[in-house]
Amino acid sequence: MTISILGAGAFGTALAVALSAKGKVTLWGRKTGWGRDNPRLPGITLPDAVTITDDLGTAAIADTILLALPAQALGAFLTEHASVLDGKTLVSTAKGIDLTHLTGPSALISTACPTAAIAVLTGPSFAADIARGLPTALTLACAEAPAGLRLQHALSTPVLRLYRTTDVIGAELGGALKNVIAIAAGIVIGAGFGDSARAATITRGFAEMTRMATRLGARPETLTGLSGLGDLTLTCTSPQSRNFRFGRALGTGQNFDASTTVEGIATARAVSALAVRMGEEMPIAAMVARLADGAVSLEKAMEHLMSRPLKEE
Repeated sequence: MTISILGAGAFGTALAVALSAKGKVTLWGRKTGWGRDNPRLPGITLPDAVTITDDLGTAAIADTILLALPAQALGAFLTEHASVLDGKTLVSTAKGIDLTHLTGPSALISTACPTAAIAVLTGPSFAADIARGLPTALTLACAEAPAGLRLQHALSTPVLRLYRTTDVIGAELGGALKNVIAIAAGIVIGAGFGDSARAATITRGFAEMTRMATRLGARPETLTGLSGLGDLTLTCTSPQSRNFRFGRALGTGQNFDASTTVEGIATARAVSALAVRMGEEMPIAAMVARLADGAVSLEKAMEHLMSRPLKEE
């Protein structure tokens, strides 16, 4: 199996480092003038087994392609380059819901590349940890079990352990929705509401995640695994999470670096629109979207959430 990674951001670069332990890997990016030391991942030098290129045609020769692209950029990229991607095995690592189509990465891939084999790689992971060779466990979701088994063995390394599932919808929704709750957790900490409030936010946020995901066809047990609860725990408790840091800045009233990709912002907007369409209550996600857009004050948001009707858990 030949492997290419499209997207030379921190996560794509980290995956290239990890997978190069098993053989040659091609890493594609629009700008690769940084050589073997990617400024998006400081302190990490790409091994010789990684070929760096800005020529998509060269990278697309591989039969298995990991799409390490931002969720909101994935749809347009697939449409533009479908001719060289269709028919391949395409593994998305994006964690988000497309704001235009209100769908996850697998649906975008299926629409643009109808003959591609589709998989999703997701779960609790920071790029720096993967690149440093720290033990990490992820979920590999593929509807076709034999293809999933092949990918599981091809993409696992001694320190990168993949667990397999056929529940693509559950895996990708867990990875997308947890970003919204991570922003909420950051807001709680930034505002000084304390760890008890964060624990409540995580718990009620997980309930929101599970309700929406199962309505859309996910299996409940998927949400309790690495791609759901595992990733939620990581991103709601670590300052390494960009979503958590963004939320913390909102909570403190500080500015946040606009050049930093925060997938949860667009996903919160998409989730809110999707919840209205479905007739589903997503109060935390809705408030995250409104706070991120400056449509409500923190005080009003908290007042609204705390004054909701009392009910059974």
